[in-house]
Amino acid sequence: MTCDIQTGMTQLYVDHKSWLTVFLKKRLKCSHQAADTLQDTYLKILVSGKLPPPEYTRQYLSRVAKGLVVDYYRRWKIEQTYLESLQLLPQASESSPEHRLQILETLVEIDALLHHLSAKARQAFLLRRLEGLSYQMIAEQMEVSVSSVEKYVAKGLQACALAMMDFSFER
Repeated sequence: MTCDIQTGMTQLYVDHKSWLTVFLKKRLKCSHQAADTLQDTYLKILVSGKLPPPEYTRQYLSRVAKGLVVDYYRRWKIEQTYLESLQLLPQASESSPEHRLQILETLVEIDALLHHLSAKARQAFLLRRLEGLSYQMIAEQMEVSVSSVEKYVAKGLQACALAMMDFSFER
C-alpha cells in the first residue's frame, strides 16, 4: 500500500468516523454492531485500494455502510430462522456448535447465491426446489409461461452448479 493511500484512509477515517457511527447506530440499534460495521466499511474501502472522490465521500461511505447493514440483517434473519427450526427438532438430533455454525454459513452462502439471480428466477427456483411445485403450477402462480419458468429454474440450477464447481476447486 502506498503512503498516499495510507494517509488518505487515515484522513477519511478521522473526517467521517463520527457521523458514520451515528448513521450506523440509527440503523443497527446496537452500538457494538455499529462499531463492527464501521470498521468493516473502512476495511472494504481499504481492500478495494480506491478512495472515493472528495465531493462524493459521504455518499460513497453511506452506500458501502448500507450494503453492509443489509448483509447483516439478511444474515441475522437466516440465523433466527435456523435457530427456530432447531428448536423444532428432537433433542437427540441436536448438533454441535461447530456443526451449527457450518450449517449457518452454508445457508448464508446459499442466500447470497440466490440473491444474484433475478427476482423471478429466484422465486421460480425456490418454488420448484423447496415447494416441489410443477412448472405449470409455478407458471400460473407467477403469471408467466411454462417456458419462462423452465428458463428461470435452469438459471437457478446453473448458479448452483457453478457454486458447486467453485467449492470443489477451493478444497
